[in-house]
Amino acid sequence: MTNELAQETSPYLQQHAGNPVDWHAWNPETLRLAREQDKPILLSIGYSACHWCHVMAHESFEDTEVAALMNKHFINIKVDREERPDLDQIYQTAHQLLMQRGGGWPLTMFLSPDGTPFFGGTYFPKEARYNLPGFTDLLQRIARAYAENRSELAAQGKQLIAALAGALPPVGATALPLDAEPLALAVRQLGEDFDGVNGGFGDAPKFLHPAELDLLLRRSHAAAEEESRHIVQFTLRQMAQGGLYDQLGGGFCRYCVDAQWSIPHFEKMLYDNGLLLGLYGAAWQSSGEPLFARVVEQTAAWVMREMQSFEGGYYSSLDADSEHKEGKFYVWQRDEIRRLLSADEYALIAPYYGLDGPPNFEQRAWHLRIKTPLDEIAQRLQLSAEQAAEQLAAGQAKLFAARGQRIRPGRDEKILGTWNGLMIAGMARAARIFDRPDWLHSAQGAMDFARGTLWRDGRLLATYKDGKAHLNAYLDDHAFLLNAALELLQAEFRNSDLAFAVQLADALLARFEDSKNGGFFFTSHDHEALIQRSKTGHDDATPSGNGIAAQALLRLAQLTGDSAYARAAERCLKSFSPALRQAAGYHCSLCTALAEYLQPAALLVLSGNDVSVWQAALRTRYLPDVMMIVLPENAADLPRTLDKPASKQTTAWLCQGARCLAPITDLDELLESLIQAQDRMTGY
Repeated sequence: MTNELAQETSPYLQQHAGNPVDWHAWNPETLRLAREQDKPILLSIGYSACHWCHVMAHESFEDTEVAALMNKHFINIKVDREERPDLDQIYQTAHQLLMQRGGGWPLTMFLSPDGTPFFGGTYFPKEARYNLPGFTDLLQRIARAYAENRSELAAQGKQLIAALAGALPPVGATALPLDAEPLALAVRQLGEDFDGVNGGFGDAPKFLHPAELDLLLRRSHAAAEEESRHIVQFTLRQMAQGGLYDQLGGGFCRYCVDAQWSIPHFEKMLYDNGLLLGLYGAAWQSSGEPLFARVVEQTAAWVMREMQSFEGGYYSSLDADSEHKEGKFYVWQRDEIRRLLSADEYALIAPYYGLDGPPNFEQRAWHLRIKTPLDEIAQRLQLSAEQAAEQLAAGQAKLFAARGQRIRPGRDEKILGTWNGLMIAGMARAARIFDRPDWLHSAQGAMDFARGTLWRDGRLLATYKDGKAHLNAYLDDHAFLLNAALELLQAEFRNSDLAFAVQLADALLARFEDSKNGGFFFTSHDHEALIQRSKTGHDDATPSGNGIAAQALLRLAQLTGDSAYARAAERCLKSFSPALRQAAGYHCSLCTALAEYLQPAALLVLSGNDVSVWQAALRTRYLPDVMMIVLPENAADLPRTLDKPASKQTTAWLCQGARCLAPITDLDELLESLIQAQDRMTGY
């Protein structure tokens, strides 16, 4: 027997289709059912790669006793937070207001039939433990409270709705001036939160913070911030050498449970890896560190090998669990590794990955992380650097092949516009930096899929699976795909990408902008009415949609010459100006946009027969404030900003804001001009 979730496209919802719980999807019919039966709603939000979501499902939702209580007292709604981030945003915020602590997944909320929450939590065990109430007992207490204390719950609900409304940016902020003060504040706040011993920010659990690291890397060049450069390079190094990173297969997990980056929750998310591809590529340009280049190559290979569909789009995630155990696919027994390797290989790999020490995973197994530098081991074993590298590679290949025979974690094969935008941008940027046509082809294929499948009659849809695209797209879908189109244009100019960028930007302004107060709502003007319409600027696991929208609109204005995009970005920045002045470190993607607003990016247009030589010279340089477009031969239908006279001699046109230099035909002169342009940006 199955419930209504069997009809859904989300793999997460389908995982619960066989539960004895009478699950429903979030839709008008379900909400009407709650009103007609006058039952409270039990809302459960999670995602398919979530370990604790699986635990709660196994303990409670697959249990007939628990299901009977849920079915008797509640209308039960299951939501995939990846398909409905609008609902997740609202009810995570509501949880924080109600419970005075952060949320997470699974999110368990109890709502009145009109959708107003009155109690919540995250994971609840079936029986009381971990200082948490048992779910069975909780269900009965909540049902009694709803039946006996309706008026008190209604009063609390009104207060909560008012508190949610108060979370919007203040009205009238567009009158405030914009200056560089938040940039210095963000650097200072991030520096105070930096973990100087382990890298990253704060204590355990340790998250990745790519928007913060990207801003610091930019500031390290724009304002000669050596401490910012150290924070970025040290953190990226620690992450790449730790257990957060898959040392055999490439790619990063979502976060680590410890401060030392040793043991992750093992789910691999598309969005993390898309963001880190671009960030590690930029860090390599900035530092030349080989480790960063290796991480990009291995992660891009993992994406193309395991995360790209035959249709072109990128899948969403890999599960934390396999065979109902978290991390089982990734961890090792020492004797298993010893059997797989030669004696020489084991002698090197054991200290390299810490197999010569105690187990680091639940005191019974080893999760691989780099413990001893390879050159130190090579010296100890009297090996040359080349011999040590060869033995390491041979041993890794054997371990990777053996791991490939294990039962793999599940893969969530829905294709999301938001996360595809992040991965397309990361792959395109990496392809441009490392001159990898195969990576570029992968990114272009994903963009062609998104344009052909998710863009319907001038509207963007949010998700696709099994031949069905549906759900209204959100702010982040539009902003992230717009940014991805701009990254693709810098890797290889295609008119189709420029046209799509303009379509996305126009839809963004028409359907999401708060025309009165500035900034962009998370949902479109014609979206389903919910208890809150959010407009947020802070970064989370992904950058703020408002921050990326402002960045992309500023660049599109440079590219097309249409100042309407820049004016919308300015209104957005002014809307969030009070937040930037108070908590800039939580709004780093908006700070990045602010820096570019104060000092516009330079537009560099190249054309000519030997342009590849110039591209190679520029590729190794970290130039975050330069947007480079290489015009193909016989390019047509170009905006006036790109419409340059044809020339067989390689020629560069460099403009910054309203200032354009004379055409440049000497590579050394161009490099000097770029240095001068960078110097002019110092201080912003």
